[in-house]
Amino acid sequence: MSGLKQELGLAQGIGLLSTSLLGTGVFAVPALAALAAGNSSLWAWPVLILLVFPVAIVFAALGRHFPSAGGVAHFVGLAFGPRLERVTGWLFLSVIPVGLPAALHIAAGFWQGMFGWQGPLLLMAELGTLALIWFIGTRGAGSSANLQSLIAGLIVALIVAIWWRGGITFRDIPFPPLPQVSVSAMSASLAVMFWCFVGLEAFAHLASEFKNPERDFPRALMIGLLLAGSVYWACTVVVLHFDVWRTLGAAASLPAIVVELFGKQALWIACIIGYLACFASLNIYIQSFARLVWSQAAYKPESALAKLSKRQLPVNALNAVLFCCMVCTIAIYAFSINLDTLIIYANGIFIMIYLLCMLAGCRLLKGRYKALAIVGSALCLLLLVIPGWKSLYAVIMLAVLWLLLPKRRTTTIRSIQP
Repeated sequence: MSGLKQELGLAQGIGLLSTSLLGTGVFAVPALAALAAGNSSLWAWPVLILLVFPVAIVFAALGRHFPSAGGVAHFVGLAFGPRLERVTGWLFLSVIPVGLPAALHIAAGFWQGMFGWQGPLLLMAELGTLALIWFIGTRGAGSSANLQSLIAGLIVALIVAIWWRGGITFRDIPFPPLPQVSVSAMSASLAVMFWCFVGLEAFAHLASEFKNPERDFPRALMIGLLLAGSVYWACTVVVLHFDVWRTLGAAASLPAIVVELFGKQALWIACIIGYLACFASLNIYIQSFARLVWSQAAYKPESALAKLSKRQLPVNALNAVLFCCMVCTIAIYAFSINLDTLIIYANGIFIMIYLLCMLAGCRLLKGRYKALAIVGSALCLLLLVIPGWKSLYAVIMLAVLWLLLPKRRTTTIRSIQP
C-alpha cells in the first residue's frame, strides 16, 4: 500500500533525519546537558549515541524490509495484528494537540528574539509557519528534503564558524578523565539528552518515498543519526568553552555566544537558523502525521483522507493535520494554557511508540537484529520507568485506545533473516 511518489535519495534522507533530530533542541539541549553534568556531558554524548544505536538499527531494518507510510504503526500491525496497528497510529496522532503547538511556540520565540513580538504577533508567526509547511507539503517530500538539507548545512556552518572565530581546537576540549566522571551526573544529563533523538519514528513514515528504500533508508538513518550527534557534541564543546550557560540559561547561551563573537547584528543570523531548525523538525513531523493519517484511511478507499493528489501526495490528510494543529494553537493562545506539563506527558507517548516498535522488531526480525530489538526494548522500558508516575499517561492512553477502537482484519506475519 504505497502509491506515494518515490523521489528521495540518500543525501535528501540524511538532511531530513538530521534536521528532525536537531530541531528545537540544538540551541538549548547542549547547555542543559552542561548544567546537568558539566564537563562529563562530553562523554555523555558518545555514550548516548551507543545506547541509541540498537534502536536506530532496528528502525533501519524494519524500514528497509517493510517500507510504508504507516511507519511504526505498520510494523506493529505486521507483528501483532491490525487492532494494535490502529491503536499505535492513534497513539502517535494523540501528540498533535500538545506537541506541535509547543514546537510552534518555541519556533515563534526566535521571532520574539529578533523583533520583540508578543501576544497576537507571535500567534500570527505560528499560523504563518503552518501555512509555509502546507506550501512545502503540497510540493512533495523531495521539496521538504531539499529545504531541510539546506537547513542542516546552515546549522553545521554556524557551529564551524563559532569554533573558528572562537579559536577552539581539539586541545581545548575539557574532557575529564574517566575516573572523575560522575555516574549520577551523567545519568541526569542522558535523561535530558535522549529527547534529541526522538524523531526516528517520524522518519520511518517516509521510508516508502525513497527511490531505493532497501539501500538508502537505513544508510540515511544511520548517517543522519551520527551527523546530529556530532553537531550536539560540538555545541556542547562551545557552551562549555565560553561558560555562559551558568548565568544566561540554556536557550540564551548559543545566541549570546554568537553575539559575543560576531557582534549584535549576528543575532539575526542565529535567530533565523534557530527558527529554521525548529521549522525543519515541525515540517517532518507534520508530513509524517499526514502520511500516517493517509495510510490509516486507506482501509476505507472512499474516504477523502485516503485520496492522493495529482502529484501522488496525501494533501487531504495534510490539510486535516494542519487544521487540527491550527485549532489547538489558537485554543492554547485563547485560554493561556501552560504547555510545559503537557509536554512531559507527551514525551511518555514517544517512549511507548519506541517500545512498541522494538517489540515488533522482536517478533518480525531474526538473528542479530532480533537481539538488538531485545536490547532496544529493555532500553525503552527503562526510559518509561524513569519519569515515574508521569508515564502512566502513555499507558492509560494505550489502554483507552485499545478498548475504544474497533478491530480490523488480521495481518500475515513475516520474519526477516539477518
